[in-house]
Amino acid sequence: MSGNANKFEGLRVIMISAHPDDCELKAGATAVLWASQGAGVMLMSLTNGDAGHHISGGGQLARRRMQESARSAEILGVNSLVLDYHDGELTPSLEVRRDVIRAIRNWRADIVISPRPNDYHPDHRYASMAVADAAYMVLVPNVCPDVPPLEVNPVFMYFPDHFRKPSPFTPDVIVDATPAMEQKIQSLDAMDSQMYEWLPWIDRQLEEVPADPAERIEYLKTFWKEHFHRSAREFRELLTERYGAEHAARVDYAEAFELCEYGRQPSRRQLWEMFPY
Repeated sequence: MSGNANKFEGLRVIMISAHPDDCELKAGATAVLWASQGAGVMLMSLTNGDAGHHISGGGQLARRRMQESARSAEILGVNSLVLDYHDGELTPSLEVRRDVIRAIRNWRADIVISPRPNDYHPDHRYASMAVADAAYMVLVPNVCPDVPPLEVNPVFMYFPDHFRKPSPFTPDVIVDATPAMEQKIQSLDAMDSQMYEWLPWIDRQLEEVPADPAERIEYLKTFWKEHFHRSAREFRELLTERYGAEHAARVDYAEAFELCEYGRQPSRRQLWEMFPY
């Protein structure tokens, strides 16, 4: 990674989702690769995560999750922004849209990544809608006039998911995440309220979580094994197109992204040049 330290200098990327851990899970390795090659990367959560626990909640949990998000971002080498909307209550309101517009403008984003609109979680769906509703408005001077509009519309992308109706995720670019996976896993390890408490509880696996920190890392890799490996397995053909057959055959972990029809529409070659290789 160090050999291309300035490859993406000047590139600005903002990932926007609903909860502090969404972006990290979906694209933490790509964020590492971008940042290590000079890009400015912001991971943004629209809610404070104050409902994502089986014991704790409210302001106490929100503060804990903000601290976890900051630790995780430091490990990834990126920036983090957590808004204060309530977890489980996000709506695509004008207020949320304005916050998204301002965030994209303030970050001077070239690339914006969000969930697809048919995700299982209402917060994820409405995060997607809020970003979609902002996609044109980031250019309009009289909308949120307190922040200067962008001169060039960003490229809007989607995170992957496994939902197939009304249409399945169809990647336009894929990144070999293998070189940054350990860093990604360490960043998730920093989010202990989610990785070792809430998510195992909701999955009815809480009794399987080890107490030893080293064993927890191995548990984390097992718990997320299918998620971590899915894109490399399902989109091997696209990996081969981008990296060649020999390299693609060695890829264990990949992160894939789909181009949204809103925003700037680069050619395939232009798009691939914007993502880590």
